[in-house]
Amino acid sequence: MGTRVAIAGASGYAGGELLRLLVAHPEFELGAVTAHSQAGAPVTSVHPHLATLAGRNFDAATPAALGDADLVFLALPHGESAAVAASLPAHVKVVDLGADHRLTDAAAWTAYYGGEHAGAWTYGLPELPGQREKIAAATHVAATGCYVVASTLALRPLIDAGLADPADVVIVAASGTSGAGRTAKAHLMGSEVMGDVSAYKVGAHQHTPEIKQATGATSLCFTPVLAPLPRGILSTVTARPLRPGLSSDEVRQALQAAYADEPFVHVLPEGRWPRTASTFGTNSAHLQATVDLDAGRITAVAAIDNLGKGAAGQAVQCANLMLGLPETTGLAINGVAP
Repeated sequence: MGTRVAIAGASGYAGGELLRLLVAHPEFELGAVTAHSQAGAPVTSVHPHLATLAGRNFDAATPAALGDADLVFLALPHGESAAVAASLPAHVKVVDLGADHRLTDAAAWTAYYGGEHAGAWTYGLPELPGQREKIAAATHVAATGCYVVASTLALRPLIDAGLADPADVVIVAASGTSGAGRTAKAHLMGSEVMGDVSAYKVGAHQHTPEIKQATGATSLCFTPVLAPLPRGILSTVTARPLRPGLSSDEVRQALQAAYADEPFVHVLPEGRWPRTASTFGTNSAHLQATVDLDAGRITAVAAIDNLGKGAAGQAVQCANLMLGLPETTGLAINGVAP
């Protein structure tokens, strides 16, 4: 028998992607699959693509059901994970896909999310310097926000290398509609989204303090954009260089040096730029960077699947590390085309 894992919040998009990954994972045994409003309903009535779960119903979201697992994934709305985590036995490992335990600054939590800060857990982005070892030793891990994954992978090595000014960073990132969750909302209806691109939460998106925390940026202008596609994120990061005459080769070399041994992060050949379609259904991130010919600013672009590397895939990657498994186990690197 493999490691027994459970999911709280399995009826959402991230929960459904977790289910897809977990049922195919060679080392995991699927335990409780809980959902609040969908408890008792067939899993395939919500996730019809998960044919191997035909005959399985969602469980009630109780501590007893979840506490039977060795590791629990929390795929719950922001602000709901902390109470569930606190109800679990001490020996149960937890990976939280929500925001409750990501921020180290309580004031930032209050400003962007409201309510009481639940405290920070080990941060779940293995590609950050030294973080992989911390995740492997942790019992509770806070998985990274989807916009944050793409933006951090593009920016952090450039700040660490002393190439990009942390006090002058601008990010414009486009996301598919699944990033907004499964709850019915008028502005996410097909007739509203198709043929339209729109900015939202301009100047006040909740991922802003997390991006600053993860990258080392001290001043950030972040604009999220809703794009007419179901899944994927394309993040375009620009920053002022810290010295004149910085070349595109130097910028690319900084990314290549940072990710040379990373299985999921791929710096593309010169002249090729990331596309969301290339990361669809994977835990991969595609990167490219240059120095703008006119403005002289560093420009780095990252593409991920927001439900993959931006949510469920990264959560499984962290769980693999926490359980002493190869971190690539059960995760796709190559995409699907066309």
